[in-house]
Amino acid sequence: MPDVISNTSCLILLSKIQQFAILKSLYNSVIITDTVKTEFGESIPDFIKVKNPKQEFSVKSLEQILDSGEASTIALALESKNSLVILDDLKARKIAKNLGLKITGTLGILAKAKTLGIIEDLEKQIDELQRKGIWISESVLSEIRKINKSNH
Repeated sequence: MPDVISNTSCLILLSKIQQFAILKSLYNSVIITDTVKTEFGESIPDFIKVKNPKQEFSVKSLEQILDSGEASTIALALESKNSLVILDDLKARKIAKNLGLKITGTLGILAKAKTLGIIEDLEKQIDELQRKGIWISESVLSEIRKINKSNH
């Protein structure tokens, strides 16, 4: 199983819809950096471990183009031989992908949870995110509806 390394946005979004446990159900263990822990600002459950990248230079280089949480997350993932990086920011996702990292996002996690039967109704979770002020493009919503229907 890969090292699952998360940025702050996923933690915030899953916390907002009371679905934090999905991460534990899917991955058993998730890694965040101290920077992400600070940005999140809430206590973290035991299944989330804090680890920092060894190469501070990588973090500083990435901070030239990304925020600190995203930079530290990507830098840590680059040090892992096998990682899955959870990022929602489009720019950060593109950079991670260009660096050869496997990525997913909060919506990908919710979709996987639906496919595996961890959550019943994907659209309900997405609606809840939107009620909390999260913008989701129409094309992504269309894909989510397909996943929700195909797994009913």
